[in-house]
Amino acid sequence: MNADGLQAAEAKMREDGQSEEAIRSFRSAYERLRSGDSAMLASADLEPADDAPSLDGLPDVDEAEALERVVVIKLNGGLATTMGLRSPKSLVQARDGHSFLDLIIGQTLSLRRRLGIRLPLMLMDSEATRKETLAALERYPELGDELDPDFLQSMVPKLEAEQLTPVSWPSQPSLEWNPPGHGDVYAALRASGMLEALLERGFEHAMISNADNLGATVDARIAGYVARERIPFLMEVVEGTEADRKGGHIARRRSDRQLVLRETAQTPPEDEDSFRDFRHWRYYNTNNLWIELRTLAETLERRDGVLELPLIVNHKTVDPRDPDSPPVVQLESAMGAAIESFQGARVLCVPRTRFVPVKTTDDLLVMRSDVYTLTDQMTVEPLPERAGNLPYVELDKRYYKLLDRFEEHFPDGAPSLREAERLVVNGDVTFAADVVVRGSVELDADEPLRLEPGTILS
Repeated sequence: MNADGLQAAEAKMREDGQSEEAIRSFRSAYERLRSGDSAMLASADLEPADDAPSLDGLPDVDEAEALERVVVIKLNGGLATTMGLRSPKSLVQARDGHSFLDLIIGQTLSLRRRLGIRLPLMLMDSEATRKETLAALERYPELGDELDPDFLQSMVPKLEAEQLTPVSWPSQPSLEWNPPGHGDVYAALRASGMLEALLERGFEHAMISNADNLGATVDARIAGYVARERIPFLMEVVEGTEADRKGGHIARRRSDRQLVLRETAQTPPEDEDSFRDFRHWRYYNTNNLWIELRTLAETLERRDGVLELPLIVNHKTVDPRDPDSPPVVQLESAMGAAIESFQGARVLCVPRTRFVPVKTTDDLLVMRSDVYTLTDQMTVEPLPERAGNLPYVELDKRYYKLLDRFEEHFPDGAPSLREAERLVVNGDVTFAADVVVRGSVELDADEPLRLEPGTILS
């Protein structure tokens, strides 16, 4: 082991003010990296998860009683870099002039008013998102309570790829660091004191989900189910489709029958075909998780604040926008992988409407279109006839990948997609107001093209 590299990394984290829990987690990841500890999960060692109960099969509950001891945690550490921005992704307009954060807050306040419950909303911010996010929260003084609105995820040093020592980049020191993935949420809850504060105030369960997934609303039936069955860790899953072939699926380890999450990076090369068999593995992770807080606190206490989640090793350059900058290794983990850390963990099969993450401008166009409606409770819901059957959209990355260019090409908003099955755009096409897409449409433009108002594409 490169002891000097590890010591240098730990010293750098302490100098930066990172918590001892974060340092211990990094040490565990570093030691596993150097020892060659493999997170690989071979298909021969796994079997498909048993039939998961369905959300639709859960009984109705008293909503106020079921949600009175629930806290909502949204992962808000990401920048909209895939869309060309360097600002919090949650502040991007999702639809009807509202950002993702606006809609999440609106949903929370609506439930509070309707049910007369506490229902705190907390954000796991990063150093990159915190300032702008807290400024945005100032528009909602009614959201405040005795708890802080956010807590910080930790940061770990990027490692020089060959020597595994902390990389130095004096021209932009912030690029010397990376967040350790959303698997950090558990240690960050503890290190920030937020976990203890929640338990002191009588909260028992947390629903954790991504801020860019507006389908991840608080459902009292799930809250009632995890409380009634005393489930320590519940993952919402969806039945796989061809689009999920590269996603993380749930399986059961043959050796001990424990549920595990297998990602692409954990699949041996000889099992790649098996990994893509979505019909065989059946259930796929939504990253909507329900955690029993007392069990989480006790588990972290026994393990000195560290959940040894499967290691994700990302090979990048220190400046991701400069391929000629020095190669680095980033050590990360995924929060869904914690399913194997809790005996008695379960999965719950939910409709696709609860899993609509917006990762690209393709997704954003669908979210802004008339396929969805915005309710009085600030929830974004698909039209009944489009639930589970959203249109496929593929926009030319040369003209639509970056958010500012995307906005320029849809100056009057998204076209109508309620009757669309597929929209593929190749080339530079600008959509004027009230364009309608019907059926399956593919546009090819060799030179800039502007569609006139009211154009019907079919």
